[in-house]
Amino acid sequence: MPASSQSDRRRRGRRTRRLLALAAGAATVGALTAAALPASAGAGHKPGGHGTSRYQDVQLLSFNDLHGNLEPPAGSSGRVTELQADGTTKTVDAGGVEYLATHLRQAREGEKYSITAAGGDLVGASPLLSGLFHDEPAIEALNRLDLDVTSVGNHEFDEGARELARLQNGGCHPTDGCYTDEEFEGADFPYLAANVLDEKTGRPVLKPYWVWKKKDVKIGFIGVTLEGTPDIVSAEGVKGLTFKDEVETIDKYAKVLQKQGVKSIVALVHEGGFPASASYNYDCDSPGAGDGVSGPIVEIARNVTPQVDALVTGHTHNAYVCTIPDPAGKPRTVTSAASFGRLYTDTTLTYDRWTGDIARTAVKSANHVVTRDVPRAADMTELIDRWNTLAAPIGNRPIGYISGDIGNSGTESPLGDLIADAQLAHGRKLDPETDLALMNPGGIRAPLTYAAKAGEGDGVVTYAEGFTVQPFANTVNLQDLTGAQLIQVLKEQVSGANQAAPKILQVSSGLTYTLDLTRTGADRVVTDSIRLNGAAIDPAATYRVASNSFLAGGGDGFPTLGQGTDDLVGADDLTALEEYLTANSSPADPIAPPKADRITIVG
Repeated sequence: MPASSQSDRRRRGRRTRRLLALAAGAATVGALTAAALPASAGAGHKPGGHGTSRYQDVQLLSFNDLHGNLEPPAGSSGRVTELQADGTTKTVDAGGVEYLATHLRQAREGEKYSITAAGGDLVGASPLLSGLFHDEPAIEALNRLDLDVTSVGNHEFDEGARELARLQNGGCHPTDGCYTDEEFEGADFPYLAANVLDEKTGRPVLKPYWVWKKKDVKIGFIGVTLEGTPDIVSAEGVKGLTFKDEVETIDKYAKVLQKQGVKSIVALVHEGGFPASASYNYDCDSPGAGDGVSGPIVEIARNVTPQVDALVTGHTHNAYVCTIPDPAGKPRTVTSAASFGRLYTDTTLTYDRWTGDIARTAVKSANHVVTRDVPRAADMTELIDRWNTLAAPIGNRPIGYISGDIGNSGTESPLGDLIADAQLAHGRKLDPETDLALMNPGGIRAPLTYAAKAGEGDGVVTYAEGFTVQPFANTVNLQDLTGAQLIQVLKEQVSGANQAAPKILQVSSGLTYTLDLTRTGADRVVTDSIRLNGAAIDPAATYRVASNSFLAGGGDGFPTLGQGTDDLVGADDLTALEEYLTANSSPADPIAPPKADRITIVG
């Protein structure tokens, strides 16, 4: 498990340096048009400064939402869209820590002042290679990437605060123990959780901020996750925790840093936005109706104190480098590097030694593709090979066969239909009276691809691939809902907590309805169109509904699902998928991609 002795010494040295540092406790080129520095900037010297230049460029490399994707992600999850000069687009294969490491190391060459930061969800919802080992492989890889600091994301709480603390501090897993003959060392970098408080003490569960310092240059980092984390994480994962408002928290610790003499501040925010284009190099600041970025990060950025100089964000898995005015009306850079290690952001922060602040008019930022045409980093290849050796006996086992790619994108996806059908079948094993199944789209983490990933052969679905699709270990739960409640559940896809960003549930065979996007709010689900096996839903009747335990508890903004009765808990969702694939496919008769025609979309 350990890296080479030279690597170990390097990592211990990094840890020691960080402990000695001031530690207490984000797509387009030219996001901010690079304005000329003041006339004195180029060679300005402060009286008594002994020839030191007034301005110092600091490189900030950042990424977010890695989700333990050490190997190159498959299918659409491993590609980015690139806007061409003639206005057309093309896709580029991207991602994999062997390539990410090379790109980051090349970007740092010649940069004496360089920081690497991240915006959360680095672990959790991970492929089997990392998820099978409680994400210890991902933490080890991040250490080797020389990550300096990150915020927590919602997925850092999938296994609870105690497990997050173990990932930070090290130690073997309390149930599974050590995976090798050496104890897990933990993260060399600090996880920041300024707005995540222990209910009993009222204090942050991890450090709220961290200060990077080199010579006379100091930059503070404040890390927060979205306040709505409890709505999208299992109740057990956030038990005993309170999540506070992002803006209020950042402002609070910006004042703390200012009092300590740290005037250059970056916020690492695990909350994001929705750019007008899916292309990573889209000019987010281009003028015109419908341009720019929307979503929760806009309100946050507009309200966070002007003392913060830039925001590195995440969560929505989108790529953007935008400027959003701060409360004083001055433009401020806000970045996100998509997900799965497909991009990294390179931002230049110009530090003013006279003021100790960032000269914001000189900030430059751009997203870059983690292409796979560079040499693989040998130390990452060694890491992947070592953990794959441990995972192979479990991961390489075939669990089914498909005749083509089964994608997980779109309002209704073929893979969403397949998983809902699998959960309906599992539900009927538990109770033959089960009527339907519902699946949340966010729980489907990757597509099933026809092409062989390793040596298993085209069309073979391995346990590792299934794990990558559904890594949460949710159980399949049955509950009774009235017809009125079922209708309400469907309307909650586009209303309430989900009105601004609808979450369209994937539905099992037999359930059909019309989604009219020309309407607003709950009316977008056309009540009279809802049918089960051709019959209208009877508001007074009782329906037996299968869903994963996260949804059954009211997660993802579906409170009515949390009101079901006569609960029955089945096996985990991956087992249900495996059972379905095994029972319904063979090498001679593989499963074809479902048509995804259960929801009729208007508008």
